[in-house]
Amino acid sequence: MDPEWDKKRKALITRLKRVEGQLRGIQKMMEEEQSCERVAQQLSAARKALDKTFFETMACAMQQELSKNDGAGDKAVTNDQISHITALLSKYS
Repeated sequence: MDPEWDKKRKALITRLKRVEGQLRGIQKMMEEEQSCERVAQQLSAARKALDKTFFETMACAMQQELSKNDGAGDKAVTNDQISHITALLSKYS
């Protein structure tokens, strides 16, 4: 495994654990009938953290797809690779 990706993966897992805690906190806020504005603020923060994790994971998927050529000695990006990356982005947008 790529040491750089391993470091990023661990950071993403840590971020997801924080989001998990945020969501539990949001549930508690709702159970306690706290203000909708405060709940919305916390939901927004959790969503942004998830979005950032998603985009970093998509960047990893693109790097993995593009690295398939590394062993072949051909650095050119193929149309199939571009199609695959485009499909991934469309699927999750």
